[in-house]
Amino acid sequence: MKSLLKYLKKYWFLALLASGFMVAEVYVDLYQPRMMQRIVDEGILGVNSGGVSNLDLVISTGIRMLLIVIAGGLCGIGSGLFTNITGQNYGNDIRKACFERIMHLSFEQTDRFSAGSLITRITNDVTQLQQLVMQLIRGFVRCMMFFIGGTAALLSLDLSFGAIVACAFPLILIDIIFVVWRTNPLFTVLQESLDRLNGVIQENVAGIRVVKAFVQEKREEERFGEANRHLVDTQFNVQVMLSFLRPVMNIVLNLAVVGILYVGSVQVRQGTVAPGMVMAAITYISQILNGMMMLAMIFQTLSRGMASARRLGEVLDTESSIVRDEALSPAADGQRGTVSFQGVRFAYAANGRNVLHDINLDIAAGETLAIIGATGCGKSTLVNLIPRFYDVTAGRVLVDGTDVRAWEPEKLREKVTICLQKSELFSTTIRDNIALGRPGASQAEIVEAAKAAQADDFIRQQPQGYDTPVAERGMSLSGGQRQRIAIARALLKRSEILIFDDSTSALDLKTEAKLYEALSREYANVTKIIIAQRIASVQNANRIVVLDGGTIAACGTHRELMATSPIYRDIYDSQLREEATA
Repeated sequence: MKSLLKYLKKYWFLALLASGFMVAEVYVDLYQPRMMQRIVDEGILGVNSGGVSNLDLVISTGIRMLLIVIAGGLCGIGSGLFTNITGQNYGNDIRKACFERIMHLSFEQTDRFSAGSLITRITNDVTQLQQLVMQLIRGFVRCMMFFIGGTAALLSLDLSFGAIVACAFPLILIDIIFVVWRTNPLFTVLQESLDRLNGVIQENVAGIRVVKAFVQEKREEERFGEANRHLVDTQFNVQVMLSFLRPVMNIVLNLAVVGILYVGSVQVRQGTVAPGMVMAAITYISQILNGMMMLAMIFQTLSRGMASARRLGEVLDTESSIVRDEALSPAADGQRGTVSFQGVRFAYAANGRNVLHDINLDIAAGETLAIIGATGCGKSTLVNLIPRFYDVTAGRVLVDGTDVRAWEPEKLREKVTICLQKSELFSTTIRDNIALGRPGASQAEIVEAAKAAQADDFIRQQPQGYDTPVAERGMSLSGGQRQRIAIARALLKRSEILIFDDSTSALDLKTEAKLYEALSREYANVTKIIIAQRIASVQNANRIVVLDGGTIAACGTHRELMATSPIYRDIYDSQLREEATA
């Protein structure tokens, strides 16, 4: 909770103003019954003037009452304005802080939360917390003022009226405690149900083409229906419990009014109180019990808001596991563009099984190193350790002679660019997508990178050229076009180390050959690590690493591996047979 309260501190003055205006508004509401009492008793019934009415008093008091009501209304507007400014700004700050923290979490931490849960937290949970803050600033002050001020005003009229409040208060308190006790655990379940529903929606919107291709609309509709049903059932249980709250409080309120009328009528007959005082007492007890009813609704908001606060606190209190290790020192004279794996082992936290083991490999600056191997042998995992998307389980990875854990993550990733097989494009122009890593790049530099990536020709054929908008996730482009834009983006960044993680899989061999020719000509000094499935894509590399079962089975040139590596020859022969069959 401390991590959430600090965002509220800078708005304390606005919150204080909102509460101050609310106090003034409630004071006006509490003062009105007194004025009405005077109008009835002195102006109409003439209690203190022998039963003679006083029209001038009725008019003057009525005008004062109207002016006070207008002032109270203005105070209410001020309170609502400052409450909303405080709540909206607080929610905005929390939302931005959560998004910033999510952006810095490691892949493992993001996977642990799940995308659906993070979306729910940064949207619905922030809204719930924002509502809680606004209720506490405005509603809590209002209901406590009504309860304390109304009780004091009621007792000042006649102590016997206080006995009715004393009888009603425990009944209301029991009702509130019961409902809050039963609904409090349900709100956490409710938010988790929203997580599950958002996860299903996200998966299906992102994978809609796969769903349609395999004719699985019915299955996904049932899956969504199940998640939605769980959410509805939880909401129904919450609403059932809340349905006990208002009816019970209305019954108690009406019984209290009946009690006031009875006690008041007896005292009016005895001549100890005037009818206007009874009217004022009825208004006060209504304000007191309505304040209690408002307090009950605040407790409901508090329960849900606290559940959301815990979930947001989990995000804000999660420090990124990928931070610079202060105990490690950068190398003083490391050569730029080198990569070294020394006794590296790696296991994903989810299963604990080693994906990589006993990896020892040195990559020279400017070298082109290819990695090939069967699916699932650890190729992508190996290169993901270089920009430190994950930390090694044992051993170490060095960039420029320095352990990657000694680098600031941002500085390390400025030196390393990775281009993935799945090309993630954003809903902006082609130009902006290419310039993602270098927002200040000139048009000439963007075009140069696009030409090297063999993308310039098809981009110029687009309706608006480089200014053509890209649909969400690049769905307005073909797979090969998306890959070439992603490659152009990687090339434009001009990092010292360039990694292609099977990022040319959607390109034909002719286009791919032109790309590698441009790389060797224009990016000769850049260290290039290429993961590929086709031997035709890697055979011209300086060295080729053959991965098998998470370890290096062989390393050498194409000619050397053909002579010494059975695994490499098997891959080569199988691809030749596939081409011959085709």
